[in-house]
Amino acid sequence: MGISAEDVKKLREKTGAGMMECKNALVETGGDFAGAEKLLKEKGLAAVEKRSGRATNEGKVFVTIKDRAAALVELVSETDFVARNPEFIALGEAIADRVLEKGYTGPNEELADMVTALAAKIRENMGLKRVRLMTAGSGEYLTKYIHGDGAIGVAVKLGAADEGLLEKEEFKTLAFNLALHIAAFNPAALDRDHIDAGFLKEQEEIFRKQLEGDEKLKGKPANVIDNILKGKVNKYLSDICLMEQGYVKDEKFTVAQVLSDMGKQLGAAISVVDYVYFKVGDS
Repeated sequence: MGISAEDVKKLREKTGAGMMECKNALVETGGDFAGAEKLLKEKGLAAVEKRSGRATNEGKVFVTIKDRAAALVELVSETDFVARNPEFIALGEAIADRVLEKGYTGPNEELADMVTALAAKIRENMGLKRVRLMTAGSGEYLTKYIHGDGAIGVAVKLGAADEGLLEKEEFKTLAFNLALHIAAFNPAALDRDHIDAGFLKEQEEIFRKQLEGDEKLKGKPANVIDNILKGKVNKYLSDICLMEQGYVKDEKFTVAQVLSDMGKQLGAAISVVDYVYFKVGDS
C-alpha cells in the first residue's frame, strides 16, 4: 500500500514526530492512521521513560482565577526551551482550567495523563509538581501575580468587612500590590500565630548557640543574654512574617499598617486571609 505525502504531513502535524518517523509508522501499520498515531505515542512514551531519571529543574507556574476560585499549578520540564514551548504553556493553562472545573486540590491521575500525552509528543521528561486550589467566600477577593516568564506565581485572598470594598479600585490595587510584595519577599508565614512552634524553637536554639559563641558576650548576665536573644528572635520574625514586613511600595510602613490605613480610608477593615507562593524548583 502506498503512503501518501499528505498522510505523512497530517500525522506529523498531529504527533509532532519527524517526517521519516511518521512515514515509517504508517508503513509499519499498513497505512492505518490511528495505528500509526498510537505507535508513535508508544515510542514517545518509551523515550520519556528512558529520560525519567533526569532532573526537571525548569518549568513555569500558572495561576488562573475564575468564579471566586484560584488554581495554582507548577509544571516542570528538563529544559528552559521546552518551558517556553507554546504547547507546554497551553498545557499548564489547560491543567489550571481543569483544576478549577473539577475542584481538584492536588495532582491526580487525570492531570498526570495530560502531562504524559505532551511528554510523549515532545519526548522530554516533564512533571506536574504542585497543584493548589483557593476559594473565596463572602467578603473575600482573589488576585494573582506572575513574575517574569512564570518563575514565580502568587495568589492572595483578601477579606473586607464590607463586601462593597471588593469593587473599589483602591482595594483591587492593594490586593495586586500585596501579591507583588509576596512574590518579592516570600514571607514564611502570614503572622506570628502561623509560625510552627517547633520551627521557632529550633531557630531560638540556633540564635542561642550563636550568642554563646560570641566572645564579646562572655561573662554577661543571663538576663542580658536572654534580652539579646529575644531581640534577635523578634527581628527574625519581623523579616519572615508578612504582616510585619516593610511594604513593597513603601518600606517605612509594615503590611499591617498599610492594611489598617487603607481600611480606615475605605471605611471597613481589610485583612489578608490567605496566600500561596509557588517558585519553580522549590520543594
